[in-house]
Amino acid sequence: MQGTARGEGRRLAARHRNIELGLLALAVAVCLAGHIDADLALTGKMPPGLLVHGLALGGLAGAAHLAVRRFAPYADPLILPLGVFLTGFGLMLLDRLDISYAAAHAKKGDYQKLPAAPSQLMWVFVSVAVAIALIALIKHHRFFQRYVYLLMTGALILLAAPAFFPGRPEDFGAKRWIRLFGLSFEPDEFVKVAITIFFAGYLMASRDALALAGRKIWGMTLPRGRHVGPVLAIWVVSLLVLVFERDLGTSLIFFGVFVVMLYAATERTSWVVLGLLMAVGGAAVVGTVEPHVHGRVEAWLHPLDIYKEHHDPAIISDQPAEALFSLGTGHLTGTGLGSGRPWLIGFAGRSDFVFTTIGEELGLAGVTAVLLVYLLLVQRGLRTAVGLTDPFGKLLATGLSTALALQVFVVVGGVSGLVPLTGKALPFLAAGGSSLLANWLFVALLIKLSDSAGRTALEPAPPSPDPLPAQAGPAGRAAAPGSGSRARSRLLVRVLGSASSSITVSGTTAAGSRSARCARSSAPVTPGAATA
Repeated sequence: MQGTARGEGRRLAARHRNIELGLLALAVAVCLAGHIDADLALTGKMPPGLLVHGLALGGLAGAAHLAVRRFAPYADPLILPLGVFLTGFGLMLLDRLDISYAAAHAKKGDYQKLPAAPSQLMWVFVSVAVAIALIALIKHHRFFQRYVYLLMTGALILLAAPAFFPGRPEDFGAKRWIRLFGLSFEPDEFVKVAITIFFAGYLMASRDALALAGRKIWGMTLPRGRHVGPVLAIWVVSLLVLVFERDLGTSLIFFGVFVVMLYAATERTSWVVLGLLMAVGGAAVVGTVEPHVHGRVEAWLHPLDIYKEHHDPAIISDQPAEALFSLGTGHLTGTGLGSGRPWLIGFAGRSDFVFTTIGEELGLAGVTAVLLVYLLLVQRGLRTAVGLTDPFGKLLATGLSTALALQVFVVVGGVSGLVPLTGKALPFLAAGGSSLLANWLFVALLIKLSDSAGRTALEPAPPSPDPLPAQAGPAGRAAAPGSGSRARSRLLVRVLGSASSSITVSGTTAAGSRSARCARSSAPVTPGAATA
C-alpha cells in the first residue's frame, strides 16, 4: 500500500514537471513575440539575432528545468516559468529602449546611447547558472539554518560598506553601490536574501519568548518590554541606512520584512501595530531632517512643481512628472510595443522607470497582467510556506515572498506616485546584474523550499508500528473496517480486567493470611498443644 502511494506521488511529481516544461515554452514564446512586435514597430524589420536570442533563452530555461527535474522533482511547477517569463520580458523591454535611446542620443555623446540589453543578457547567464548550482548543491533548505549568524554578520558588513564609498552625480545623492577596480555592485540586493535567512533562524529560536503577552492597552495586548529590544535594534539599523546611505527603499524593505516575519512567528497583531508606528515615526523624522529624503518627499507631494519658475530647490528631477505623463498616455490598452515614447524619461531603461514603458505601450491591461505575474509568484511562495512542516522553512518562505512583494510595491508605488521614489530596481525587469542575481537566488530558494513542501504532501508517511494485529473474520477473511480496532479494545479491556481481578484476589488472600497469623498468635497455648 505504501509503495502504491509512493508511486502515485512520483507520477504526480512527473506531471508537475511536464506542466513546468510546457509553461517554460509558453514563456519563451511570449517574450520572443514581444521582441518581434517591438522591432517591427521601431524599425520595420525582424530583430537581428532573433534566433540566437531565442535559443539562448530557451537553452537557459531548459537547463534550469533539467536541474529542477533532477534535484527538486517535487517543486512547485509555476515558480521557474514565472521567473523565466519576467526575465525574458525585461530583456525585451531593454532591447526596445536601447533602439530608442541610440537614435535619440546619437549626437549627444552621453552614456545613454550605449545599449543595456547585451550586458543584462550576460547577467542572465550568470544568474541562472548560480541558481542551478544552488538547486543542485544544496540538499535541503535547513542547510542555511547552521549559518544564520555568519550570514547576518556578512549582511551587516555589506549593508554598511556603501557609506564609505564616494557617490557619483548620476546616483542623485544615494549611496547604494560598492565600486572596486572599475566594477560596481549593489550589496543591498544580496543583503535582502541573507537577512531574511537570519530572521527565519532567529525568530524560530525566539518565537516563544516574543509571543509572551504583556499589558493590555486599548483592547490590544502589547509585548513585554524586554522583548521589544530586537525590534528596536532592527529599527535603529533601518534608520541608520536611511540617514547615512539615503536609501529609502532598502530601509523600508528591511524593516517591513522583519515585522511581517515577526507576526508570522508569534501571531500577535500588537507587533504589526508597533512596527507600523515605529516605521511611520522614523520616516517622518528622517524625511524632515535629511535633505535627500526630504527632496524625495517633496517631489512626491508636488511632482509638477519642477516646471514652475520658482520651486522648492529640493525638487531636482522631472522624472516623477514624466512618469505620470507616460502612464497617462497608455490609457487602457497602450500605444503598442515600440509605438510610445518612454525614452523621454532619462535613463528609464537603467532604473525603476522601466515600469512606465509597460504602462505607456501596454496600457492598464499590460500593467495589470505584469502585476498579476508578480502576485502569482508571491502567492506560490506563501503557498509553499503553508505546505512546509518545519518552522524555519515556513518563516524563510514567508520572508522571501514578503521581500519580493514589498520591493514591487515600493518601486511601482514610487513610479505611479503612490509613495515617494526609492530608487530600487524592479525585480527581474530593470537593468542591473546585482538585482537580477539576487532575484534568481530568490527563485532557487523558493524552488528548494517548495520541493520540501511537495515531498511532504506527495510522499506517504512511514507506517506506525502496530503491535496488535487486526482480527481475521470467519473463514480467514479480513475483518471489516474498524473491527480490528474494536477487537483490540476488547482484548485490552479483558487484560486490564484480569489484572484488576488478580490484584483484588491476591490482596484478599494476603489479608486473610495476615488475619490468621494474628489469630494464632493471640490464642492461649495449652500444654498438650504445646507438647503436640
